[in-house]
Amino acid sequence: MKNTSDLGVWVEGIIKDFVNESPENTLRNEANEKAWGDPLVGFSNGADPLYDFYKEDIGSFFLTPVEWFEATFTETETQDEGLTVISWILPQTMATKAEHRLPRNMPTERWARARIYGEEFNDKLRGHVVEKLNKVGYKAVSPMLSPLWSRETSEKYGFASTWSERHAAYASGLGTFGLCDGLITPKGKAMRAGSVIARMVIQPSAREYEDHHAHCLYYAKGTCMECVYRCPAGAISEAGHDKERCSKYLRVTRKYVESTFVFNGYGCGLCQTGVACESRIPPEIFR
Repeated sequence: MKNTSDLGVWVEGIIKDFVNESPENTLRNEANEKAWGDPLVGFSNGADPLYDFYKEDIGSFFLTPVEWFEATFTETETQDEGLTVISWILPQTMATKAEHRLPRNMPTERWARARIYGEEFNDKLRGHVVEKLNKVGYKAVSPMLSPLWSRETSEKYGFASTWSERHAAYASGLGTFGLCDGLITPKGKAMRAGSVIARMVIQPSAREYEDHHAHCLYYAKGTCMECVYRCPAGAISEAGHDKERCSKYLRVTRKYVESTFVFNGYGCGLCQTGVACESRIPPEIFR
């Protein structure tokens, strides 16, 4: 682990090994199926100007990687260029996507379990990465596990927070945003994201796009809009994603999940399946 390339390979291995081998990666259903498939991993520099842009664009409450680190390790002098944001994508399994893409207006049991138990695993992954880095002398923090993380209201975007996993993934070269606000990655939009900020230098991943909507067929080609037709709440249109209408529908799904599948959960994500970007970047984007 003498150079940035070796460090990147090592950190990627920590994440992939835990996802692919840990018994914690489970839907906790009768068959004990995995919640997530093989992950994608990317890196961005903690001093990347994009994070300052997020703070300016989303709201002053958004914390940059440097601010997260300095607020967490108050005794440490932070050098901007010495921070790396480690980001990952956890793709839904083929079984979950195949079931969920069928015509419906409520979540499948697998999808709801991935939303609850799969995200619990994502928290364990966040903690696992921090622990592994700490053991060999690299200070690290996961914003989503920090008491500094909170929900906020953006004057421009409405629902927001002090850190965004999807925005970190975008900065780390892992995908761009679609009409429904989902992140379209090389493994598709049916996924969850996670991240850790660490005091270490890893070569940033290539960001092979300039437009934050580059992978969306609607924005790039004026076609598709499949996510609009898939949304049972009418929360997606040519104008984009109505977060409030989406949030209200999630409350409806909670009642459905609790009564139908008999566990405390919720979920929708119908805009993430049965669409051209479900499991890949649509090939038409590159034509």
